Amino acid sequence: MPPDGAIDHCRRVSRGAARARERVTSDSAACGAVMRFGAGLAVVVSMMCAAGCSPREPNRLAALEKVRMTLAGQNFELWVADTFDEQNKGLMFITAEEMAPLADGTERGMLFVFSYSTRQTFWMKNTIIPLDLAYIDSNGKVVSIHTMVPLDERRDQYPPGAPYRYAIEVNAGLFERIGLALGDAVDIPQSVLKRTP
Repeated sequence: MPPDGAIDHCRRVSRGAARARERVTSDSAACGAVMRFGAGLAVVVSMMCAAGCSPREPNRLAALEKVRMTLAGQNFELWVADTFDEQNKGLMFITAEEMAPLADGTERGMLFVFSYSTRQTFWMKNTIIPLDLAYIDSNGKVVSIHTMVPLDERRDQYPPGAPYRYAIEVNAGLFERIGLALGDAVDIPQSVLKRTP
């Protein structure tokens, strides 16, 4: 999610989780390690939040609009984040269970819709599962793809490389598995296009 104005629900991360995060590299060869690491972090953060943090509002995702999209032949159901508050929260504290595929194999994720082209970078503050991120320009072209590490608060780690109007976050490793690549065209739903100038 974009860092500017991000809501800090839970400021403390245990020393063990912090040490584990430092061991994970950000190159594509570490994608498998990132996904295994994310499962462990989800347990750690869940325990921390049970001990007194206020991770997120109940049923926050249920309140968001959803759209169906197909990326590289794979069906997705994406929660739509098109307000400043929704974009700042993004997938913070969302668990692997909440991101699990639907019974018909449809994958889940989040579509960020901006009313302008931007170059701001995403980060992983308070995000406890590893994610793939695709930046998409106003013409629907993929301009950058990253696999992001849980709880990574480095603000320039996942740059877009070019102005973008949309961004999609899904479970880590999905874009490589389905073959989504730079320059690919993404068919943005008409319902989404109507809300952007």
